[in-house]
Amino acid sequence: MRIELEKRAEHSQLMSVVSPLIAIGLTLVCGSILFISMGYNPTDALYAYFIEPLTTRWSIEELLVKAGPLVLIAVGLSVCFLSNSWNIGAEGQFTMGALAGSVIPVLFHDFTSPLALPVMVLMGALGGMAWASVPAFLKVRFGTNEILTSLMLVYIAQYILDFLVRGPWRDPEGFNFPESRIFDAAHVLPKIGEGRLHIGMIFAILAVLVVWWMLSRTLKGFEIKVMGETPRAGRFAGFSSNGVVWFGFLVSGGLAGLAGMAEVSGSIEQLTPVISPGYGFTAIIVAFLGRLNPIGILFAGLLLGLSYIGGETAQVSLGLTDKVTRVFQGMLLFFVLACDALILYSFRFASSAKSMKEAGNV
Repeated sequence: MRIELEKRAEHSQLMSVVSPLIAIGLTLVCGSILFISMGYNPTDALYAYFIEPLTTRWSIEELLVKAGPLVLIAVGLSVCFLSNSWNIGAEGQFTMGALAGSVIPVLFHDFTSPLALPVMVLMGALGGMAWASVPAFLKVRFGTNEILTSLMLVYIAQYILDFLVRGPWRDPEGFNFPESRIFDAAHVLPKIGEGRLHIGMIFAILAVLVVWWMLSRTLKGFEIKVMGETPRAGRFAGFSSNGVVWFGFLVSGGLAGLAGMAEVSGSIEQLTPVISPGYGFTAIIVAFLGRLNPIGILFAGLLLGLSYIGGETAQVSLGLTDKVTRVFQGMLLFFVLACDALILYSFRFASSAKSMKEAGNV
């Protein structure tokens, strides 16, 4: 006797909408069990994670600072995923965008023209696109699995960052600490308010609106959806599968690179060996939690940003480790994917002999 998944002939549209809420509810229930097993009051822990960060202006601004890169990266990933291209390397594209966007403030720090920031934004996006083009080329030219290549490039990008900030790009006046020089004011994104919030969040909102319009109102959006769902029908319609792969990777890489540039120019204001708490990987959860819809991704990004701020709050108020935040995010992704699987497939019990016979007939 074995359990098999059988694709449903039809699936509930209502459940497709409600399933993210079910996934969040299951995450909260399992999170409560986790806190109890660790000896903490689950009510206090959940309050610290999801309510306390919303009680002060400073923490709300920090929430938006965290949500900005998540939304930017996830919106780009949604284009890739809808076209059935699995870009898992947004973290590396984020890092290379940060490096490319930092060339001017690190190597040409005397260039303080008003053109400096626009050039940095452009270079950040191009850096992410260049890194994303590697798995795109390998997939189109050699049929290489893009999941593996894009993921491996993440670690290469991180080693390049580490090498630069500990070597050629290290601040000569930084007392030998592994970090670049602090960016000049002309190379820092304008702030919104008195805290760390900067216009990177505006980049994210603009990306949401532009990609939503592209996917829902243009031929390119229709092409992406058709090639993602039924590639054979798309080829009959004259759509290029290779073109869709390139488009998806370049858009996702460009937005991830822009997010990286905004992070180092707006939030950190210099390069350090670690510039991301895992935005590129968390953005995958954001994309699926938002149902690969840019508007849904905006709200999902705020929720996952809240998990980062809540994790920091819980560390201070309850003494919890920061690893609990990753556990929360992992549980959320698991339940989102599990709910989707149950919506699209049903369980079927089959005997081993019957399964072998069906396999032989095939």
